[in-house]
Amino acid sequence: MLTQTRPTEILAAEHRVIERVLECLDVLAQRAQRDGVLDAESAAQALEVVATFADRCHHMKEEDVLFARMHARGIPDHVGPIAVMLHDHEAGRSRVRAMRWAVTRHVKGEPDAAKDFAENSLAYTELLREHIAKEDHVLYPMAEACFSEQDRLEVLEDFARKESKDMGAGTHERMLALVDGLCARLCVPKPAHTSSSPHKCGLGGCGQH
Repeated sequence: MLTQTRPTEILAAEHRVIERVLECLDVLAQRAQRDGVLDAESAAQALEVVATFADRCHHMKEEDVLFARMHARGIPDHVGPIAVMLHDHEAGRSRVRAMRWAVTRHVKGEPDAAKDFAENSLAYTELLREHIAKEDHVLYPMAEACFSEQDRLEVLEDFARKESKDMGAGTHERMLALVDGLCARLCVPKPAHTSSSPHKCGLGGCGQH
């Protein structure tokens, strides 16, 4: 029997949510560059979504489940697309740490903090957009080409187990609500062609199994 939803479809749907957060970060960075002032509350919320949804939920499902299964099917992880994706993940985490530190410094009144946030934020959003394109158009098709239906089913089950263990009940819904609130506050429109909610992570959403 064919699986109703493929693991890469879930991950691609999560990309669409992440892209909305990137738009919010761009708005915050552009305002910080223009005015020298950072909306620290909105920045902190955007970084919470990045750390929780984009990294702990999305990237860790890729690293611990999808990439591991691809490696087991003969795709190397020390060179090629998987190695590039792993490098991007680490580069993104470094930018997120820098943004968090800039927010902390801004709250303390340091004059250059807003500019530092903007520089790291714009570098991060550029990195993630390129990263998402590479995954959507290169890595995910590669995964589909090497997976059997049994692989897909087991990856979905591993997604669900991982999120139930690592995320906790209601986290998925809370992150989506934060994204919607940020987009409304920063006047980032909802894409006309997508729903505000991606496929539930794994088989039932973050912590909803």
